[in-house]
Order: sequence, then C-alpha cells, then structure tokens
Amino acid sequence: MNLLDRYIARHVISGTLVWLLALVVLFSFIAFVDDLDSIGKGDYSLLRSLEYMALNTPRLAFNLFPLAALIGALMGLGTLASSSELAVIRSSGVSVNRICGAVIGGALVLMAVAVFLGEVVAPPAERLAESRRSVAISDELRTNARSGFWIRDGNSFINIRKVLPGNRMQDVRIYEFDAEQRLRVATHASRARYEDGKWLLEGIMQSHLSDDVVRGERLGAATWDSLFDPELVALVMVPPEALSVLGLTRYIKYLAENGLDTSRYQLAVWHKFVYPLATGVMIVLAVPMVLGRLKEAGLGQRIVVGVVVGITFHVLNQASGQLGLVYGLSAALSATAPTALFAVAAAWMLRRVT
Repeated sequence: MNLLDRYIARHVISGTLVWLLALVVLFSFIAFVDDLDSIGKGDYSLLRSLEYMALNTPRLAFNLFPLAALIGALMGLGTLASSSELAVIRSSGVSVNRICGAVIGGALVLMAVAVFLGEVVAPPAERLAESRRSVAISDELRTNARSGFWIRDGNSFINIRKVLPGNRMQDVRIYEFDAEQRLRVATHASRARYEDGKWLLEGIMQSHLSDDVVRGERLGAATWDSLFDPELVALVMVPPEALSVLGLTRYIKYLAENGLDTSRYQLAVWHKFVYPLATGVMIVLAVPMVLGRLKEAGLGQRIVVGVVVGITFHVLNQASGQLGLVYGLSAALSATAPTALFAVAAAWMLRRVT
C-alpha cells in the first residue's frame, strides 16, 4: 500500500472511528436513561449503573460497526470530494478500482477491530456486566425466565430457579426419566454447589415413582453425578449474540447432544461471521455513493443517507434472522442474505461509476 492508498484508507478509518464513538455515546446514554429505574434496588447505585453501561460498550460498538462504517466512509470520502482532492486523484489517472482497493485496505483494518471487539472484549465484559448488575440488585444472577431456566442432562431435566455467585444454586429440581420417557425420580434440593468437579446437593426431598407406588424420602446432603458444567450457566445468563464463537459452539454442542433446538445459537454464530463482513460491504458501498449522486452533497445530506441506508440494513438483518427462525430456514442463509444483497448493490453501483 503506497502513500495515496494509505491517505485514502486513513480518511475512511478515522471517519468510521469518530462516528463509532459518537454512536456508542448516543446509544449508551439512551441505555443509561432506560436503566435509571433500577437504581436504588438493592445495592444497585448510580456508579454501578455507569459500570454496567461501560461494560456493555464493546458489544454495542460491535453491533454499531456496520452503521458507523457506512457513515464514516461517506464522511471520509466526502471530505476528499468536497475539497476536490478526489477529483484531482481521478484526473491524475487513478481509477475507481484503485480507489476502491485503498478503501478495502482501510475496511480490512476496521474488520479486524470489529472481530477483536466481538470475540475477545465483548463476551467476558457482557457476562461480567450482567452478573454484577443482577447480584447488586437481588444478590443472585439473573435468569431469563420467571421460573428460572431448564437444562437437559441425558434422561434428566433440571430446573434451576436461582443462580448465586461462586457456582452455587438454590431451589433446584431434577426430574429423571427412564428409557420409555416415564418419570421415575423427582428431586428437589434447596441448595447446590459445585466443588472438586462434582455437585453437592443439600436439603433434599426426593420422590421415587414406580407403576403402583410413590415413595418419598428426605436427605441432608448427597452428591449428584451430572455432566452439567456450571460454566454453562454463564452462557445462558446473556443473549446468544453476546457470546463468542467458541462459547456458542460449545453450547450448540451441548444442546445437540441433548436433542435440543440449536437454531437460535447457530444464527448467532453466523451473525458473528457476517457482521465484520457487513462492515467491509458498507465501506465499499460508500465509494459509488460519494462518486455518484453524493459527489456534491453536503455534510447533512450524507449523514441522512448513511443513517437511512444503515438502518435499512439493520432492519433487514433482524427481520431475516427472525423469519429464518420462524420458518426453519438455514441459519447461514438467514444471516448472510442482507449482507449479500448489499454487496450485490455495491458491485452494481460501482459498475455505473467506472
């Protein structure tokens, strides 16, 4: 990459990062205002709310990258067009393909940043944010349903009502079925904790069911042999979109081994791959937009166009994913269709300006 390529790429990168910062600040403030109702519950203070907002910033930045990339590229290339630098560059014999190549170089840098945020920074920050917030409010980790959450372990179904810090749980129900799917043992434990690779149940009430009798017993404590890993709890504490590809793959494997639906998590995996690519597509899309009808446009017009196109992409992306889940479509198709559509549009528009 020579000096000219770096110059163009630098405008694209700087414009994107500036707009990413602006959008993150805006959406973080909106989330903070929405979170104000929780301040005062338990130990959840204003400082805790600000901490929660800060820890959610990496995931928010990852989700906003395509929109910021489009507006930032429009602004960066628009600045070159407004100062006639882009016209001078083209009149000196530099082709649109060469300009597009320089823009793609900047896009690759931004795509790497997006991957780093989405895979390395955001997942642990999101888990920490959710756990610290829920513990501060109610001294327990938040679950995704009022009745706790359900997991499957072979022929056993487990309902966990309360998850506490330190691999501890309360109000645990275990339902064990035989090969004919008949309930044979129902266990309720008031407390459970994970130590030295095994579960210890305390305050146990157990019912043994046979064809003609139900026998109950109480136990003070007992070990529970289960393949259920307490780290899986952390995976269901946050939305699938907030997990890393490794975490999603691990949970998909667990669900598949237990015959459970994996479609939502497969869609999240594909979105992890597609979002950085969408960032690159949006940046390339800005090239024909600036060289075409937006060549003489002002700052405000470029912002409006960028926001409209970016929001259109976001809506299509969300709608495609939800329709895929509802109608059982391929996760790969549902996740990639909007980005592929915009990539085709970018290629078609580039042909018109070359």
